[in-house]
Amino acid sequence: MNDADSIVELIPRLRRYARALAGDRGAADDLVQDTLERALSKFHLYRRGTDLRAWLFTVMHNVYVNQLRASRPAATLDDDMPELAQPARETDALVLRDLDAAIRRLPPDQREVLLLVALEEMSYDEAAGTLGIPIGTVMSRLARAREKLRAMLSGLPPGGGKQLKVVK
Repeated sequence: MNDADSIVELIPRLRRYARALAGDRGAADDLVQDTLERALSKFHLYRRGTDLRAWLFTVMHNVYVNQLRASRPAATLDDDMPELAQPARETDALVLRDLDAAIRRLPPDQREVLLLVALEEMSYDEAAGTLGIPIGTVMSRLARAREKLRAMLSGLPPGGGKQLKVVK
């Protein structure tokens, strides 16, 4: 299999991650197109024998961050939900809507790590390489993202409602 075939096979994964980052189908498609355009123009920088998926996700991350910086304030996100493999029951749709809204309220650095590890099933090491951060930072951002999601979905304040003990 050549490199072009490998890239084509990764497009659905790129679209899924772009959809989770961008929030709406049109913006996600634009992000994938911009990512592929940048990847093809910079393909001479790709080191053969390394993980092409991680390299493409790194390119997408960089394109996304550059677009965010260029478009401050951030564009409003659309409330569309990603397509489901099976029709959801009404309560499932509500839970997914709440989860989607909670993920969108996470800080971008935590949301990116959560999506790479949970949605794209990258290892901590792969996510660290994709984002260009230490593995410990991936672990702490992921832990903070999960804690914030738990709190948002349960209606508790961040930290699960635990009170700090005052020591005199």
